[in-house]
Amino acid sequence: MKVSESGYTKEELLEIVDTYLAEQSRRWDFIEEKGDGMYVYAENGDRYLDFFAGIAVSSAGNANKKVAKAIADQAANVIHASNYAYTLPMILLAKKVCDTIGMEKIVFQNSGTEANEAMIKMARKYGVDHYGPEHYKIVTAKNSFHGRTYGALSATGQPDSACHKGFAPLLPGFTYAEYNNLEDFKSKCDENTIGIMVEPVQGEGGVYPADPEFLKGLREFCDEKKILLMFDEVQTGWGRTGEIMAYMTYGVKPDMVSMAKAIGGGMPIGAMCTSAEIAKVFTPGAHGSTYAANPVCCAAALAEIDEILDNKLYENAKEVGAYFMEQLKSLPCVKEIRGLGLLIGVEFEKPIAFEVKHRAVENKLLITAVRDSIIRMAPPLIVTKEHCDEAIKLLKKSVEEALQEQS
Repeated sequence: MKVSESGYTKEELLEIVDTYLAEQSRRWDFIEEKGDGMYVYAENGDRYLDFFAGIAVSSAGNANKKVAKAIADQAANVIHASNYAYTLPMILLAKKVCDTIGMEKIVFQNSGTEANEAMIKMARKYGVDHYGPEHYKIVTAKNSFHGRTYGALSATGQPDSACHKGFAPLLPGFTYAEYNNLEDFKSKCDENTIGIMVEPVQGEGGVYPADPEFLKGLREFCDEKKILLMFDEVQTGWGRTGEIMAYMTYGVKPDMVSMAKAIGGGMPIGAMCTSAEIAKVFTPGAHGSTYAANPVCCAAALAEIDEILDNKLYENAKEVGAYFMEQLKSLPCVKEIRGLGLLIGVEFEKPIAFEVKHRAVENKLLITAVRDSIIRMAPPLIVTKEHCDEAIKLLKKSVEEALQEQS
């Protein structure tokens, strides 16, 4: 749909927003009408360089033509099927995902938070079924982010943040340990702990990659104590960090892994994968979803995964990500640059991140901020070094303007 064809002006549409939408965040001051590869276009034709990818979603590029065709072709046949029916996209996607990442079983969901909910539920049921009714505890990391539904929210290690405040009491059984601190994780586990759940890279927490020794130590500890190692790869999965899944970067395979965002190419789909043995605990009635494995979403996911794999976009993420991180050192006021592949954070010496974000969009560059002093970038995996050079120029201008505003 285009604004010019709606019968409304942009100003009238924004009045409708003010009247009807219960907003939870400050949006950009344009109406996105078109996507094309590394760029999105506003209602007035303005072009924005996208280093945001719809929050790490559009990995094969905005409005990828193969994904769009897969959506249209499938929608012309079956848009929705009940969860009593098989569909071809669901069957083929299950095989594609499991075979590609070396897992045995998949549970489809509709989003990242639902994928994490399913993973939490399966881990708890595994603990209760195998060890007893009190064996349901899960240890997660401080500053983690796992979603906004109650289980995933309870797993999120940000008790002082806006995502927690006002929603108590949260689900019991979660304890938070310091990220990258193996001994702290060990100390937070007891005889009723069934799972340890971490992100290989903390995205919302400030873009902190896991230390290799930390993840390897967790794997050894979990094996020793018969605890399930659970990786939240909603943001890091499917090429973002330089490998197909981030755990492949570390050589540490989890017992369970969640995914969403990039897998759907823009369509709402999530999933969690595990072993055939663990998956047995989801007996009939234990879990379900009306829309999970939606055929249009599965068709989009098949096309998106093919684009990522066929074009080896994970290798591009590794190469171009390293180049971009090096170029980012030229920005003023930089304290530290962190990241893995094309999930990159820049921490400034001053609390200018949100101002930089807003200045960047004025300069036609899309990024986000995750802390007062930290911006985060996760561009489509088709990004080139030339796009990075363009982004550096726009970022430099935005940082300089933010610093001037603060002085």
